[in-house]
Amino acid sequence: MKPLVLLLTLLIILPISLVAQESAYVTLNDSLVLKPTMIFSEEFSDLDDWIAEQQPGGKVVLNRGGMEIEDTGGCTVWFDKKLAQPVMIEFTATVIDEGGPQDRVSDLNCFWLATDPWHGDFFGDQHPHRAGKFSQYDSLKLYYVGLGGHNNTKTRFRRYSGDGQKPLLPEHDLSDETYLIVPNVPNRIRIIVYNSTIQYWRNEQLIFNVYDASPYYSGYFGFRTVNNHLVIDDFYVYELSKMDDH
Repeated sequence: MKPLVLLLTLLIILPISLVAQESAYVTLNDSLVLKPTMIFSEEFSDLDDWIAEQQPGGKVVLNRGGMEIEDTGGCTVWFDKKLAQPVMIEFTATVIDEGGPQDRVSDLNCFWLATDPWHGDFFGDQHPHRAGKFSQYDSLKLYYVGLGGHNNTKTRFRRYSGDGQKPLLPEHDLSDETYLIVPNVPNRIRIIVYNSTIQYWRNEQLIFNVYDASPYYSGYFGFRTVNNHLVIDDFYVYELSKMDDH
C-alpha cells in the first residue's frame, strides 16, 4: 500500500504546483479569463534576489533544495524586485516539524505589494532600520496573509494602510482547521492581484477573495514568519492580461 499512497500523493501535488506554467489561462471568479506570462522564476540555486531582515538567532540559507528559514524572534525575506499588478505570485512552502528547536507549526505568512510611504528607498533609507520585528512593518502599505498564525489557530488577511492601521474584518479571521497548516506537507500558494480583486489560494483552495476599492498597484513581496522553520521553493511571478488583449 505504501507505494500506492506515495503515487497518489504525487499525482495530487504535482499538477497543483505546475498548473500556471502549463496552462494558457487563469480564470478569475468564474468569468474573467487571464493570460499569465512568466516574468521571473526562482529555483533557489542562490539567494542573490532576496534580502533578509531578521532578529538575532535566526538564519536564512540554501538547504533541502530551497530557501530554508529558521527563525527565533521574527523574520521577513524580501524579493528585491518591485512588482506591479496585474500580477500572480506562486511558491511552495513547507512548515517543518521534526523536533528541532524552531520547529513550531505556525506562521506561514507573507506580505505583498508593500511600499513605504515614509521613505523613498524601500531598502535603503528607512529609519529606524527594519530588522525583522513584526511591529516595524506597521508603517508600510501592503497586503498580508498570516496562514496558521497564533500557534496554528488563525488564518487572517489584512490590508495595511501605511499609518499603523491594519484592520481585521470578521470574514478575514478564519479558525476552521481547513484553513490551517498541516506540518511537513508542501503548500502551493497562489496570490493574484487584478485591479481591485485580491485572491489568496492554498493548493486548490481559495481562502481569501477580497475586493479593495482603493487597491495597491505596485510594491515588494516578502516571506514573513516568527519562531518557526520553513522551506520555500519554486517561486514564480507572472504578469496577467486579459485573453482578448492578445
